[in-house]
Amino acid sequence: MSTPQLPLRLRWPREQNLESFRDPPEGLLAALAALADGGGGGIFLAGAGGSGRSHLLLATCARASAGGRAVAYLPLRQWRERASAWLRGQGEVQLACVDDVEAIASDHAAQIALFDLHNRLRDGGGGVLYAAAAMPAQLALSLPDLQSRLAQCARFALSAPDEARRREILRERAVARGLELDDAVLDYLFRRHERDLAALTALLDRLDRAALAAQRRITVPFLKGVLDGD
Repeated sequence: MSTPQLPLRLRWPREQNLESFRDPPEGLLAALAALADGGGGGIFLAGAGGSGRSHLLLATCARASAGGRAVAYLPLRQWRERASAWLRGQGEVQLACVDDVEAIASDHAAQIALFDLHNRLRDGGGGVLYAAAAMPAQLALSLPDLQSRLAQCARFALSAPDEARRREILRERAVARGLELDDAVLDYLFRRHERDLAALTALLDRLDRAALAAQRRITVPFLKGVLDGD
């Protein structure tokens, strides 16, 4: 049986870079840049949904990959049922960015595999970057050794942006695509659609393609038409 592998070379989302992250904790972006650029060590990010955890992991992966490093982005929630084999199957990566650590809280075998991956990377001079909903001490992990390793990482707490800031970020991402979102469109989006920035950005990509194909600007009636087509 083949071991699941995540391709190391991904097409990283263009808006997910370190420079575009708003209001980071002091020292965080410099620490992530150093990790991406070849520094060893470990960093742990804790924050609720919408706080930008995945953004920062993907941005760090993108920077490291652009610098020629072998990178693995490991979203554990997506691979929960195969997490143990997947973690064990990672090849000669130099940086592992592990998202949603809490997803393996009930999977002792996956925790052992992550513990082994952590040790292998650290012993080889590589880097590890983790993200979870809470700090290591608050995660219901059954492997104390893994919890101890996570607690030894440099830890940063992230806070979710309020609605005003999310609107501002979404408008900026639209401008980067050559799109204009007026207040009426944003009002409709935030009333009728999931407010998580990742989901809103994915919708923005759809609107970009639809507007280009129709040669239309994005208005509320156009937006309704796209959403009603789901």
